[in-house]
Amino acid sequence: MRLILLGAPGSGKGTMAADLEVKYQIPHISTGDIFRQNIKDMTPLGQEADQYIKQGALVPDSVTIAMVAKRLEQEDCQRGFLLDGFPRTVPQAEALADILEQSGLKLNAVVELQVSDESILERLTGRRICSSCGRSYNLDSAKPAQEGICDACGGSLYQREDDKEETIRKRLSNYYQQTLPLSDYYQQKNLLIRVSNEGAVGSSLAAVLAAIDARS
Repeated sequence: MRLILLGAPGSGKGTMAADLEVKYQIPHISTGDIFRQNIKDMTPLGQEADQYIKQGALVPDSVTIAMVAKRLEQEDCQRGFLLDGFPRTVPQAEALADILEQSGLKLNAVVELQVSDESILERLTGRRICSSCGRSYNLDSAKPAQEGICDACGGSLYQREDDKEETIRKRLSNYYQQTLPLSDYYQQKNLLIRVSNEGAVGSSLAAVLAAIDARS
């Protein structure tokens, strides 16, 4: 099973990715993980990417695509994969199609999780992280027993800068500008599955699985 997962920050993508990884026994591959591993291992591509990152510049598509291509060659991808964070643009999507075509493969589906901005803001602005152990809470759906204190270790809870409303709105705006052409591209390829994830995070798994299986 070869899948791509799209979703705005706070859409529940992490939970969905974990569920799909278990269901289909395929690796969840995120662009961030690929970058970190290549930089850590000091591969030629990792060193090249690190230079751009240290300069505050965008890593060129050619480097990102080459990293993804090498990752997809690994043995654990023989059964398929779940890509998260790649592709981000139509040129990257076209490059991925070329990579797969060279191996006689195609994508099975592209899953886009849809959640309203209001719900995303509620989820993310309510998120609190333990400063000691990193455990995550939510002031609406997963409160700590004692306000501001971690249940697990007693550490103090804080709100990340990324979870403040102004930052979230900017991230959402960037996501929509970037993803809309990509959604249209995959819709034209008859690969796009749009699923509402408005309820409790993870509640739409059955709908996603049914839609994927209907295409297989």
